[in-house]
Amino acid sequence: MRISPELRRKLISVTAVSAALLTAAPASVAVAQETAPRPTVPAAQAEAAPGTPAERLIVGYKSGASEAKSDKAAAADAAAKAEKTGEDVDFQRRLGTGAALVDLGTNPARADVADVVAQYQADPQVAYVVPDRLNKPTAVTPNDTDYGKQWDLFESTAGMNVPAAWDTTTGTGVTVAVIDTGYVAHSDLAANIVGGYDFISDTAVSVDGNGRDSNPADPGDWNNAGECGPGFPASNSSWHGTHVAGTIAAATNNGKGVAGIAYGAKISPVRVLGKCGGYDSDIIDAITWASGGSVSGVPANTNVAKVINMSLGGGGACSSATQSAINGAVNRGTSVVVAAGNENQNVSNASPANCNNVITVAATNRAGSRASYSNYGSLVDIAAPGGETRTSKANGILSTLNSGTKTPSSENYDYYQGTSMATPHVAGLAALMKSANSALTPAQIESAIKVNARALPGTCSGGCGAGLADAAKTVQAVKGGTSTGTTFSSTTAVAIPDSGPAIESPISVTGRSGNAPSALQVGVDITHTYRGDLVIDLIAPDGSAYRLKSAASDSADNVNTTYTVNASGETANGTWKLRVQDTAAQDTGTLNGWKLTF
Repeated sequence: MRISPELRRKLISVTAVSAALLTAAPASVAVAQETAPRPTVPAAQAEAAPGTPAERLIVGYKSGASEAKSDKAAAADAAAKAEKTGEDVDFQRRLGTGAALVDLGTNPARADVADVVAQYQADPQVAYVVPDRLNKPTAVTPNDTDYGKQWDLFESTAGMNVPAAWDTTTGTGVTVAVIDTGYVAHSDLAANIVGGYDFISDTAVSVDGNGRDSNPADPGDWNNAGECGPGFPASNSSWHGTHVAGTIAAATNNGKGVAGIAYGAKISPVRVLGKCGGYDSDIIDAITWASGGSVSGVPANTNVAKVINMSLGGGGACSSATQSAINGAVNRGTSVVVAAGNENQNVSNASPANCNNVITVAATNRAGSRASYSNYGSLVDIAAPGGETRTSKANGILSTLNSGTKTPSSENYDYYQGTSMATPHVAGLAALMKSANSALTPAQIESAIKVNARALPGTCSGGCGAGLADAAKTVQAVKGGTSTGTTFSSTTAVAIPDSGPAIESPISVTGRSGNAPSALQVGVDITHTYRGDLVIDLIAPDGSAYRLKSAASDSADNVNTTYTVNASGETANGTWKLRVQDTAAQDTGTLNGWKLTF
C-alpha cells in the first residue's frame, strides 16, 4: 500500500503509539501496584426529586400561634389555605419538632404548589414552609477490583470528582458514539455496548478483508516497520477504541475490573481507524451517521448518540468538509468531544481539535499540571486527566484492553496516557449531564463544563482552557437547570436616590434543589425619568454580581423587562438581591418590584 506524504498528514495514526494520541506503550497492570485510598462517600443526602413539584409541605408555626399546638387549628388553617388557592391542602400530622405536615394531593402542578407556598409565607403566624423532600441513598463506592487504581476519577488533587456525580446520575438513557478503532470483546464492557458500524471503506486500512459493514469489531491495527510510510516504526495493535470506551462506560459495581464514568450510558462503537489510521471521508460519514444523519448506502442509525468521542487527530487546519459534518451533528443535538493532540504544540495546528463547535480536551498528569505531551492554546476548552507514565505506569489511565499483539487474544486491563485518554473523561461527563437534564443543548453542555471547572491544581504553559473538569459540580449545576416556571418575587417599592448610593431589594429563595439554572429569568419593573442613568446588578447569595444593565445614553424612561442570566454556578437557595444605582443627577425613580423565575 503506497501512502503519499499528503495522505499521511490526513491519516490519523494510532498504531504508531509514540507519534499518535497515545504517548506510551501499554504495560502490564501487575507492573505497578496502586495504593490510592478508596474515597469516602457521604452516608445520605436530602434532595428534592429533580424537576418534580413537592407533593407535601412542612409548615413551622411561630411558638405563640394556636396552630403550633393544636392539630385542629393546623387543620383549619390548611382548609383556609385551600379555600384561598383552590388547591388540595390537607393537614396530615404533627412532626416531632411541632411542625405540621401538609399534603397537596397527587402530582400538583408547580404553579399550584407555588400558590400554596406563597399563602403560607404571607401568614404572619408561619415561621417557615419547606417542601417535604424525598431522600435517596447516595451512590456507594464501586466494588470493582481495580477501582482504587483509578486516581483520575476520585483523587482530590488531579481527579475529576466523579463519584459525587453518581449521587445524581450514572448516564442512563444516553448513547455515546466512540469514533475510533472499533471494539474488541470485553466482559467488563459488553453489557453497555449497542450497535455501531464499520465505516472503513479501504480494505488496505480495514484489515478485516472487507469494506463498510455493520460489524464494528476491532481486528487489530498493527503494522510492520515502514508500512505506514518511511520512518514509521512497527507497532502492535492498540485496541484504542476499547480503552476509550471503558473510561466512558465500563460496567460498574460488578465486582471486577474498572468503573466507567457514565456507567449507565451505552457505547456505540463506530470504526474509522485501522492500519495506519483513517481517512477524513470515513470520519465525516461516521460523525454524520452517529448523530442521526443519513449516509448513502448505510442503514439508518437506531442508536443515535447524544455525545461523540473522537480521540483522534491529524495536522493542519480544520477542513470545510469536516467542519460541515461537525456542524450537522451539533445542529442535531449531539455534543462532539475531541482530543487536543499529543505533539506538545499549539492546538491550532491539530485537526479536528481546531474545528469550531467541538469541546477540545487537553490532558493533565497526576499532579494536575498539563501533561508534557499535551497540545495547548486558546482553542483548548477544558483539561481532564490523561496521565503521564514516565515515572510510573500507575500514573496513567487504567481501562479495558486486550492482550493480543496483532489479533485479539484474552481480555485485560492496561494503563495508557494521552489526550486520547483525557477526552473520554469529558465525553463521559457530557453523558452524565445529558442524563441529568435531557433538555441541554451542546452549547449549554460546553458552557457548563467550562463554567464549573476548577482551577488547574498544577501549571499549564500555553493555555489549558477553563481548568480541570469537575464532574460533581457540573452535574449539580445542570440538574433541573432549565427554566421550570417557579417564580419568587418582591413587590416592595424602594425609592432610587438621585445620583446617590445603590439600593438593594432582597428575595429569599427556598425549597430549590441544587444550583440556579443557566437561563435564570430576572424580571425588573422600575419607574424612572431617565433610565440611561441606571446601573442594575443581580447579586447572588454568595455575593457574586451579574451586571444586567450598564449606564448608557438612553433618553427613554422606565425599565420594565426580563433579563436572562447564566447562574448555573450559584446555589439556588438563599437571599438574592437586585442592586440599582442612579449614577447621574436630575432624575428620580422607584424600583416597583422584581422577580426571579427558575
